[in-house]
Amino acid sequence: MRAVRLIPARCCVAGILGVVWYVLLACVAPAFAQSLEDDAVMKRRQQGILTGMPFMANITPRTFVDDAGRKLYVAKAPARVVSLAPSITEMLFALGLDEQIVGVTEFCDFPPAAKTKSKVGYANPDLESLIALRPELIVAPREFHRATVLAKLEELKIPVLLLEATSLESIFSHLHTLGRIFDRATAAHAMTLAMRNRMAELTARTESLARVRVLYVINSQPLITVGPGSYIHQMIGLAGGLNIASAAKASYPRLTMETVLREDPEILLFPRGSVETVPRSEQEAWRRWTTVTAVRDNRLREVPADALNRPGPRVMEGLEALARAIHPEAFASEPAPGQP
Repeated sequence: MRAVRLIPARCCVAGILGVVWYVLLACVAPAFAQSLEDDAVMKRRQQGILTGMPFMANITPRTFVDDAGRKLYVAKAPARVVSLAPSITEMLFALGLDEQIVGVTEFCDFPPAAKTKSKVGYANPDLESLIALRPELIVAPREFHRATVLAKLEELKIPVLLLEATSLESIFSHLHTLGRIFDRATAAHAMTLAMRNRMAELTARTESLARVRVLYVINSQPLITVGPGSYIHQMIGLAGGLNIASAAKASYPRLTMETVLREDPEILLFPRGSVETVPRSEQEAWRRWTTVTAVRDNRLREVPADALNRPGPRVMEGLEALARAIHPEAFASEPAPGQP
């Protein structure tokens, strides 16, 4: 007869318990892992709330979302970039990217080095000229958003970053985005910090003064000004002014003279610059409206268009010019920049 080996009862119990533990672990582990992932997601959300940065779980450090809501992946800092707006050109130069800039518009005249770069048009840049410059990135204003052109550039694997400045915060954001793309984050942070400090200093000069009704004249025929949704509207408020077009629906509305006469601006502001400018003859034509307070009190004032109309690193110079034009008494003891 074959001998029968008896297995102790405790071994059977241990085996059964092992199987049970394995089954429980198989069931619990995924849930535990999911819990850890959920905790991590919640932590990132909380960090987003605390820092003011949006939570985007599917955004990698080298992925960027432009002002048209388009997502771009830029694997490394581009060695060749084309700018399609003077303000963008100024930001790129301010970040120290002189060598990387290979193309700009014909209106890009600052800093002086911008004049030496290849020109690619402005409103309708030539696609062949763009491609010939072999850019690794094109940075353009949002109005450049033309489906056929973008589709062709995407087909050629040339990323396009579209920017639109609607507030001072968006200008700061653009500088930070470009800083990250080109590995110039430290320079961008230092620049925006200095700009914020200057903004606080200028705002403190005018915040206790009476608001002054202002009309910012971009064009007279037709009459075009700035409204809510434009960064210049915000700057007028920071400079101690009250924009008479504050009830307009558009960022750059057209006004009738009936509206101007009713709102009766105390100051008329005319941008003057190398490109964007209101001619003196056009300014003088306003003097026929003798019932307007600004005309009656001879408060027709020029402000630097290049610093104001270009949402870039010189925008605080524009804010100071606005504050000086609206509240000269706040700067009575200080000469304007560039004056003895």
